[in-house]
Amino acid sequence: MDINTEKRYPIPPFTRDTAIQKVRMAEDGWNSRNPDKVSLVYTVDSKWRNRSEFITSRNEIIQFLQRKWSKELEYRLIKELWAFSENRIAVRFAYEWHDDSGNWYRSYGNENWEFDENGLMKFRYASINDLPIKETERKFHWPLGRRPDNHPGLSELGL
Repeated sequence: MDINTEKRYPIPPFTRDTAIQKVRMAEDGWNSRNPDKVSLVYTVDSKWRNRSEFITSRNEIIQFLQRKWSKELEYRLIKELWAFSENRIAVRFAYEWHDDSGNWYRSYGNENWEFDENGLMKFRYASINDLPIKETERKFHWPLGRRPDNHPGLSELGL
């Protein structure tokens, strides 16, 4: 398939249901911790702001995610729809991870996404804060990978 006509359903314009589906698909992808797979939902020239880092292509996305998941160990993420419009989605999220010294964190953030007509994300703006937590304060306990359907989301967890 021509990379310029590649489609990632659901595509805009979004409804509440398709926006929720797109958010869960993004969560599942990131929980796979597979940079190559994750990069395919972004346009080849996708532009990101992640904290203070600016990323401008799929290749840079792959490199960024490789660095991220080599530092953020046992990464588990939950995303929740905040708002949506025709081709934009806003999410809030939290993820838990530990560093190579065994220090645990819960990172909280918000993302604003804009999609092209094929459902590929062309802009991603993320603001994130890290909160040190004790291992006993963790709330995300599923096996690494996709969050089980019966695991509570952010609102249900009081986050």
